[in-house]
Amino acid sequence: MAGALHKLRKSLSRRFASSPDSSSPPPPPPSNPQNNGVSEYSRSSSVSHSASSSVSRFTRSLSIRSSKKICAICLDKVRTGQGQAIFTAECSHSFHFNCIAVNVDHGNLLCPICRSKWKDVPFRAPTNVNNSAGGSRVAPYVPVPVPEYPRNQYNHPEPLHFSDDDCLPPTSADPTSGPRGLTLKTFTEFSAVAASESPATFSVLVSIHAPPLHVDARAPIDLVAVLDVSSSMVGAKLSLLKRAVRFVIHNLGPSDRLSIVAFSSRAWRILALRRMSDTGHEDAIQAIDSLTSNGGTDIVGGLKKGVRVLEERREQNAVAGIILLSDGKDNYNCDIRNPLSRPPQTSNPGLTPEYLNELPALICSSNNHSGDKEGQPTIPVHTFGFGLDHDSTAMHAISDASGGTFSFIESVVMIQDAFARCIGGLLSVVTQEGHQGVIEVENLYAEEEKQFLVDLSIPALSSTESKEREEKTALLDVLCSYKDSVSSEVLEEEGERIYVCRPQNLSPTDSMVSLEIDRQRNRIMVAGGITEARVMAEAGNLEGAQALLAQARATLLLSASAQAGDCLCSRLEAELREIRERMTSLELYQQSGRAFVLSGLSSHSWQRATTRGDSMSQTFVMSTRGGGGNQNTVGYDTPTMVSMVTMSQNLNATT
Repeated sequence: MAGALHKLRKSLSRRFASSPDSSSPPPPPPSNPQNNGVSEYSRSSSVSHSASSSVSRFTRSLSIRSSKKICAICLDKVRTGQGQAIFTAECSHSFHFNCIAVNVDHGNLLCPICRSKWKDVPFRAPTNVNNSAGGSRVAPYVPVPVPEYPRNQYNHPEPLHFSDDDCLPPTSADPTSGPRGLTLKTFTEFSAVAASESPATFSVLVSIHAPPLHVDARAPIDLVAVLDVSSSMVGAKLSLLKRAVRFVIHNLGPSDRLSIVAFSSRAWRILALRRMSDTGHEDAIQAIDSLTSNGGTDIVGGLKKGVRVLEERREQNAVAGIILLSDGKDNYNCDIRNPLSRPPQTSNPGLTPEYLNELPALICSSNNHSGDKEGQPTIPVHTFGFGLDHDSTAMHAISDASGGTFSFIESVVMIQDAFARCIGGLLSVVTQEGHQGVIEVENLYAEEEKQFLVDLSIPALSSTESKEREEKTALLDVLCSYKDSVSSEVLEEEGERIYVCRPQNLSPTDSMVSLEIDRQRNRIMVAGGITEARVMAEAGNLEGAQALLAQARATLLLSASAQAGDCLCSRLEAELREIRERMTSLELYQQSGRAFVLSGLSSHSWQRATTRGDSMSQTFVMSTRGGGGNQNTVGYDTPTMVSMVTMSQNLNATT
């Protein structure tokens, strides 16, 4: 069309080529009385000006008529009576209604021809609306609503497949340079059992202690941070969250990779899985600084996108994990209806199965319906409930189903310390996929200890057998197989065979219970009491919950390990006291008691440190500064966790 217009304009210009150029100086007009005072030049000029005006008017009107007759989107003719609706914009340009409606649906609010901004745009009403009159219906013009999710500098479309992760660096580490050698220890409940006795339950404690971390040969991690940036995170919350994530970024090495997913009413990936080199650090910090808070809370949507980052990556680091922080309740997915229902394959008694069914199989193995039981291992999700309005029940269930931990951040100033404790563990994984008999252990952090009670039955010995045999009975063989996180080599650690002496008569020392076993029994007893008390509290029976906690505390204080001044028993007693204080009223329990209880249960279940936003956990961390004393006094904190939290606290003190 533009070519035809150009040819027409050129043709008309040639037709009037004989006329003088209006821009050239006029020749002097000859005097001719027969012209009645009108010169020949004036007539020529008049003709030339008239011709130029005609060309201009003609071409302009042709352009307008052409733009009105041709749809600028499909380049087809715009005519009435052809069975197509026509939309005429306020700038007078016309288009096929379907063409311009699709154009507007993609966010284009400017005229495709003159680029003027429209106040009213075409709107297509739902097709299932009944039209009882049977006549045509004109859809009203309505303004396009502004999206309620935050905008940032990463507004480019996301790729269809998250296979754009940074390549892993070449590995040249010596397989023998990494951490090696689990330490296996065993303890029997009593040192001896009389030959004539046959106890139905005899406890054996199996303790696994991970080796220390070699800083130069640790396993790199693929970490995805899934962050809530809904409208409730506005102000100091978002500022402190950004600061905490910056702390995480600065403590990741060039072999570690980080991806960031932000969610509110929708979820989007603002940083691909990038290596934390100098450039990666800068890009990650830039992504974090771009965040703003707005919109609702779609926790499941954020998790799904975070899982996609790990599912679709081209290469995999030895360790992977997700950290999820939220201060609210998911208002886009199924609600928690019955707080006491118990879904299958989870130890969390406070979440409906429907909510867990929304989670991908990579973080919730019960949703793996492919029948492949030997598939990719579950990725742990370490959840952080922030403030008093977060959904602690859902956050605990997500972490519990995935093998992660749940931390309760009661005070905004504790976000960075909570992240530091978690990262201190994730950056110190030394063993993976351990198996001891029927006991399966996931990742072990450096110098982390897991203890398991095994109950056995011991048969009585006849008098003949006790005389013919040595006075001891073999109870158990312990063999541990695991994968070194640096070399990926499968190793085995064989413990000594466990025996128990079988004398005819017991000495006073033979009847003394092992303090190691007694303290673990106390831990299990207290955790069970807290679980039962929570069930009562959820039902509104705070009085019954208080009585049950008081009974657990009394039993704890009468135990042999507590009377011996055991540090773990002191910590358990302080925990019971704190929970009772948070159950003094239903309002207080719903505000902070529930989250505090669930975070503690998560810690005891995995024998791993969590943050609970109370002064007790702060005191235990502070008490180990300087590296003195037994590290076990910190509860489940490992030396690497303590070091990372100390670094965070020192940084906060200087800024």
